[in-house]
Amino acid sequence: MDALQRLKDSDAIKRLAERDPVLFSDEIDMRQEIMRRLGWTDLATAATGRLPLVTNLGKALVDEGATDIVLLGMGGSSLAALTMSRVIGSAPGMPRLHVLDTTAPMVVGPLLETLDPLHTFLLISSKSGSTIEPLSLYSIFREWMEGVLERPAAGKHFIAITDPGTPLEKQRQREVMRVALSAPATVGGRFSALSMFGLAPAALIGVDLESLIARAQEMERACHAEVSENPGAILAAFIVDAFEEGRDKLTIVCTPEYRSFGLWIEQLVAESTGKEGKGIVPVIEYSYELPLAFDNDRAIVVIRGHEDSDLVSWATQASAVHPLIEYVVDEPIDIGAEFVRWEYAVALAGHLMGINPFDQPNVAEAKETTAKVLEGTAQVPPALADLDGTWVTYAGGLAQTPAPTDLLSAMDPFVSALGAGDYGVILAYVPEDEAYFAPLRDAVTHLSRATGRAICLELGPRYLHSTGQLHKGGQNSGVFLVLTGRDRDDVPIPDQEFGLAKLYRAQAEGDTTTLAAHDRRVMRVDLATTTPEAISSVAAAIVTAAESR
Repeated sequence: MDALQRLKDSDAIKRLAERDPVLFSDEIDMRQEIMRRLGWTDLATAATGRLPLVTNLGKALVDEGATDIVLLGMGGSSLAALTMSRVIGSAPGMPRLHVLDTTAPMVVGPLLETLDPLHTFLLISSKSGSTIEPLSLYSIFREWMEGVLERPAAGKHFIAITDPGTPLEKQRQREVMRVALSAPATVGGRFSALSMFGLAPAALIGVDLESLIARAQEMERACHAEVSENPGAILAAFIVDAFEEGRDKLTIVCTPEYRSFGLWIEQLVAESTGKEGKGIVPVIEYSYELPLAFDNDRAIVVIRGHEDSDLVSWATQASAVHPLIEYVVDEPIDIGAEFVRWEYAVALAGHLMGINPFDQPNVAEAKETTAKVLEGTAQVPPALADLDGTWVTYAGGLAQTPAPTDLLSAMDPFVSALGAGDYGVILAYVPEDEAYFAPLRDAVTHLSRATGRAICLELGPRYLHSTGQLHKGGQNSGVFLVLTGRDRDDVPIPDQEFGLAKLYRAQAEGDTTTLAAHDRRVMRVDLATTTPEAISSVAAAIVTAAESR
């Protein structure tokens, strides 16, 4: 329980403010790269100067009749915007924001049918300017827009958000998009909530950015204070003290209206700390019924509103048996301060853990395998059994599992593999819709209650740019269930030999292959069709397998 003292002894707060790369690595060849990732430390202070540009852009789009904004992005380029749209929401009379961080044809196709191109504007959001998901979606939406408008007029409906000099910025010039909003090259994606990646989408839906940034600036000043009074340092010390006691499952429990903030925290924590064979596992809990059933590998962060008396009661029970820290959010706009608190905390946690929190080496690995799947050169683990059209595969650490005879027996190895210190993950390639997610969340709750283990539910392919780094680069304590379907829905991608259906499937198969290559315990359930009924059948089998342990 000495992490706070260690931060003081290393003069970490001052060194972080001075952007000292040695705080995160002693290796000379890594210092330059780390220095190029420390620009987030004063983003809140600098944000005020960006307000006129994005505010004026928002007013212009409203004047042009905008009703819908579609953000095409993944991971750090989309999750802050998603959080603000769900926690704060659009102001009266302002457009709706649709965050499209999926390649699922059954999501993209219906969205294209419901939007009016004349009143829809799109943000193509990519730090590198080369991310396959937003660029593929851009091609689809550009063709859709040009089906109604001439090329120059269509271009005015597209706005790029990227680093200076990227392929996307050059493409913006060639294809006459409206504007390119530059994000600081010195800020990594997951630390970019208060850069253009977060501010521009928020401005376009009428978020009160002056108030949001004022809260963030207040927190930024506090995170420069002495260690004992520094909110970022205090949270970092809580996380690392727990981690060093074996409590590496950082359990995030939020008042329902703030739960989407957990998705942003999840990426920040998992991608920053999950590497070099270790990491902190962020776990978003959906139930207020579980604290006494948790294993002793949990540390808990509660984020709640003033009125959530149920969570007050839950936290009181949980704090009796697990380390717990609590934050009360006065109003949704205070999420600006929480972005800053967590960015400082996770960076300082990286220092304490002796890792570089600003790289993500295994994310690129999964991307490369996906490309090989699309090319037909990857060795994807084959199905072991065909259960009336449901194909079951075991790979990596589960490769020697016998063939199952039904869906229930197929789930037994997944459930039985969850030993002490492990965590389970359902990697679901399904639409983010209650008809699909509700039964899976119920299965997660039952499995966690039955085993005491931390169980996570992740949306594919979103998680590839989030927790996917931890899954492959962290400790080998995860047990993974990849859930896919062989649906006929497809959306062609202009100038590509494959459509969204093939890309979507390749991402799941690429990740399954990569997990297996890292000897992770992984299984795949590939449904004939991804329907709510089929998903409910899988969820019911997980529940039955859990309860029969």
